[in-house]
Amino acid sequence: MKRNRFAKQVFNKDWTKKNALRCILWVLIPIGLILLAGSAWGQMPAPLLSIGVDQEADPGRMTVVMQLFLLMTVLSLAPSILIMLTSFTRIAIVFSLLRQAMGTNQLPPNQVVIGLSLFLTFYVMAPVWQQVNEEALQPLLAKEISQTQALEKALVPIRKFMISQTREKDLALLVNVAKLQRPANVGEVPTTVLIPSFIISELKTAFQIGFMLYVPFLIIDMVVASVLLSMGMMMLPPIMVSLPFKLMIFVLADGWYLIAGSLVKSFA
Repeated sequence: MKRNRFAKQVFNKDWTKKNALRCILWVLIPIGLILLAGSAWGQMPAPLLSIGVDQEADPGRMTVVMQLFLLMTVLSLAPSILIMLTSFTRIAIVFSLLRQAMGTNQLPPNQVVIGLSLFLTFYVMAPVWQQVNEEALQPLLAKEISQTQALEKALVPIRKFMISQTREKDLALLVNVAKLQRPANVGEVPTTVLIPSFIISELKTAFQIGFMLYVPFLIIDMVVASVLLSMGMMMLPPIMVSLPFKLMIFVLADGWYLIAGSLVKSFA
């Protein structure tokens, strides 16, 4: 028994020595490789880096870096530009109010409402974008005008559209709040004043159209509620009974055709 114990102890010592040698080798090999790579890298010439500011040959044009910066800025503001400077606000609000008036809070889904509003916006704004493309974008791509001139030319049709949809009262309100002198004509109104005036006018117009859509559906709800009350069916929710009648009347009247057509014609 003593011999066996002594043999086991000797075997364990040899095994621990072998493991220690293996661990040392696993540590030394990566260190050696790193040192060899460092010496090889030190023999290679280091790349030269220089930072300088060169003068642009044409001061009227921006560098590529500035163009990319402006492009990223425009892309980040694109949703706000689409909502605030186009017909999207009026169309989206009208469709949302229509859905609430019918009592179908989840139908059509938000994706359908936003998608329909978006494509109707593209249809309404197509003449404006075409004019922007012809007068600003194409000359800029052909290097006939500078970026500043292109921006000024692009604002002309957009301002014309906003002015045609803005009420004079809303425009006068923002001019007075900004404490500006009364402009001789609408074309002299600053864009920073025109944009909020246009948004206020669009909100008012959208809510007026929404009110006109609410009235017939409200009458249906009141009639159904009165009939149920006279029949003693007070526990039955009137909305459940009136919803089929609303859908039937809306479909028979071809509501989507009338509303979409009226919205598009309201911007003419």
